Amino acid sequence: QAQLVESGGGLVQAGGSLRLSCAASRSIFSISTMGWYRQAPGKQRELVATISSGGYANYANSVKDRFTISRDNAKNTVYLQMNSLEPEDTAVYYCKAYTVRYTYWGQGTQVTVSS
Repeated sequence: QAQLVESGGGLVQAGGSLRLSCAASRSIFSISTMGWYRQAPGKQRELVATISSGGYANYANSVKDRFTISRDNAKNTVYLQMNSLEPEDTAVYYCKAYTVRYTYWGQGTQVTVSS
């Protein structure tokens, strides 16, 4: 059973920055597409950004030019650098690792942006 452990969430003022980290089991990280998703209260979980095993990144329109996803294969870790945060970015952020054969989710980390 693979494990994903997120960290880096917290409370920040609008316009501020946070960096989320997600450490994955070495056995799955190198071949998995990694993604960040978020779920705000009363809303469905939505895609924030993904990065393929080869480093190709994809972003939701709402975070493009503000958020950057990256991965460090040596550390089995994926990051989400979040800049110019807005109150609308408040949500629980989840890390996901997936291929055509499996999907794993982390436990989530809370990000709260105050106005």
